[in-house]
Amino acid sequence: MMTLHMLLLLGGFGALYFGAEWLVRGSARIATNMGVSPVVVGLTLVSLGTSAPELVVSIVATLEGRGSLLASNVLGSNLANIGLILGITAVISPLAVANRVISREVPIMIVVTIAVFPVMLVDDPPGLTRFGGLVLLGLLAAYVAFTFMSADDEIQEIVDEVGELADTAEEGPGNLRNLLLVVLGAGGLAAGGKAIVEGASYVGVQFGLSEMVVGATIVAVGTSLPELVTSVVAAVRKEADIAVGNVVGSNIFNLTAVLGASAVVRGYVIDPEIMKEWLMVLLLSVVMWPVVTTAREVRRGEGVLLLAAYVAFLGIIALGK
Repeated sequence: MMTLHMLLLLGGFGALYFGAEWLVRGSARIATNMGVSPVVVGLTLVSLGTSAPELVVSIVATLEGRGSLLASNVLGSNLANIGLILGITAVISPLAVANRVISREVPIMIVVTIAVFPVMLVDDPPGLTRFGGLVLLGLLAAYVAFTFMSADDEIQEIVDEVGELADTAEEGPGNLRNLLLVVLGAGGLAAGGKAIVEGASYVGVQFGLSEMVVGATIVAVGTSLPELVTSVVAAVRKEADIAVGNVVGSNIFNLTAVLGASAVVRGYVIDPEIMKEWLMVLLLSVVMWPVVTTAREVRRGEGVLLLAAYVAFLGIIALGK
C-alpha cells in the first residue's frame, strides 16, 4: 500500500504540473483569439497558473476538512520559494533585483504576511471563515489594481508573456484544440490535487507525521517543483533576473488567493501550532529585504544562507511532529 500511495503522490505532482500548463496555455489562446486584452489575460490566467498547484491542493484539503494540511501547504510553499528556490538559484547564478522589488514588492509581501495572522486568529479555534477569505481576496484585488496602475514596465512584461503563450493561437484547428487543452488541464488539476492529498496524508500517517508537517514538507516542496525547475533552468541560462520578483509575487498570491479562495469555498479550522510556521515565513520574509537590498542582487553567499535557514526551519517543523 505504501508503494501505491507513493506512486499516487508522484503522479499527482505530474498531473498538477501538466494540468496547470495546459489550462493556462489553452485559456490564454482562446482569450487572445476572442480579443481579450493581454493584460487582463496575464493578470488572471497567467497568475493563476503559477499558483494553481497550491490552490487546487488547498481547495481539495478544504473540502475534506483538512485545514491544517491546507495552511501548512501555503506557508511551506512560501518558505520554499524564499529559502529553497531563491537559495539554489542564487548559488547557481547571482540574482539581479529590480528597484520596484526592493521598494514595493518585498514590503507588500511582508505586510500581507503580517495581515494573515489576525485574520487566522479571529475565531476560536484558529482558522479562516468565509468572511476572512473575502478579506484576503480583497487584499489580492487591491494588490493587482495597484500593480496595474503603477507599473508600465510590468504591464509590458505581462503582454510579452501572454504573447509567448498564445504565439501558436492561429495554428492547428483553432479553439477546438485549445478547448481540449483547457478541459484536460482542468481534469489534470482536479485529479492531481485529489491524488496528492490522499497520497500525502497516507504517507504522513505511516511515518507518524502530523498534517502540518506533511503540508509544510512533502506537499509544499512538491507543489513548488515547477517554480524550482523553471528558476534553476533560468539560472543556468543566465536569465534569472526576474526570479526574485516572481517569488515575491507568488508568495503574495499564495497568502491571499489560495488561503482566501479556499476559505470562501468552505471555512476551515487549523492547528494553533501552525502559527509557528507563520512566524518562520515572516522571519524569512523580513530577512529577505536586506538580502535583496545589498548590492541590489542576491549573491551566492546569501543564497547559501537562505538555503541553510530553510533547512533549519524544516528541521524545527519536523521535530515538532
